[in-house]
Amino acid sequence: METRRVGRSGLRVSRFGLGTLTWGRDTDEHEASEQLRDFADAGGTLVSSAASGTGEAEELLGALLHDVVPRRDLVLALRVGARGAGRERRADGSRRALLADLDASLARLRTDHVDLLLLEGSGSAPVEESLSALEDAQRSGRARYAGLAEHGAWQAARAASLASTPLVAVEAEHSLVARWADVDLREAAAATGLGLLARSPLGGGVLTGKYRHALPADSRAASPHLVHVVEPHLDPSARGVVEAVCTAADGLERSPLEVALAWAADGPGVASAVTGARTAAQLRAALAGDDLRLPGQIRAALDEVSAGRTAVGRPVVRG
Repeated sequence: METRRVGRSGLRVSRFGLGTLTWGRDTDEHEASEQLRDFADAGGTLVSSAASGTGEAEELLGALLHDVVPRRDLVLALRVGARGAGRERRADGSRRALLADLDASLARLRTDHVDLLLLEGSGSAPVEESLSALEDAQRSGRARYAGLAEHGAWQAARAASLASTPLVAVEAEHSLVARWADVDLREAAAATGLGLLARSPLGGGVLTGKYRHALPADSRAASPHLVHVVEPHLDPSARGVVEAVCTAADGLERSPLEVALAWAADGPGVASAVTGARTAAQLRAALAGDDLRLPGQIRAALDEVSAGRTAVGRPVVRG
């Protein structure tokens, strides 16, 4: 798998990243182990986690790190700065919360450092205080690099200008049904040297085409834990985008999943497209598209049909 520099930094990550949102709840130890092994075997390095959940995913990942894949072969990214899940998610970027959450995550992950620490929001804390916690984590060796997650363009630019240690990345939802990052975040990231990490590149699974005719019982939209991820992408305008992706996939003799993932991964400034899977079979289907690069004409057509989706996906957590 291709590896890329993250922004202007020396950090390199795989073109596709592995999300662990479902691990420990919808994805058991056997499936997670198979996912991690398949991902590493395909050349994947970037594995993403968050300190805001119950800790099950981190505990499972930590248990697998040394037995399944050597820790040194992975780039671990951790989001801190928000607590709770779904619509109950709330920012807490205080120094106390950030460092406490980092230490708790490191214990669950059974490692002494993460490679990329991402600030999700500062909440009522001054952004300078949140940035000082990131810098302390780097000075102490608990984090090798730092960046942002779920920040708007002006927030990202301001944080980058205030940080005494350069920030290297900004993670944001980015897909053909959630293109808000194309409005101004992409330019802000480029101007400040931040690499884009495209989260949820399949629009919560909508862009695979699985919801075209029915609501699968085992899908995210049917899960009370994950329905909030899918709901914004089930409106009529999104259906038109899905149909266009399926048409492009037919023409290329590839799957809609592969087309949507390639579109997100190869956008300007994108270092990696981070996608999660409930099963190892689903992840293998995503990894099978690593060789796909969309022809310019098809990419332009998908850009055009999805242009109206630039208001979708804007971050809820704000600093």
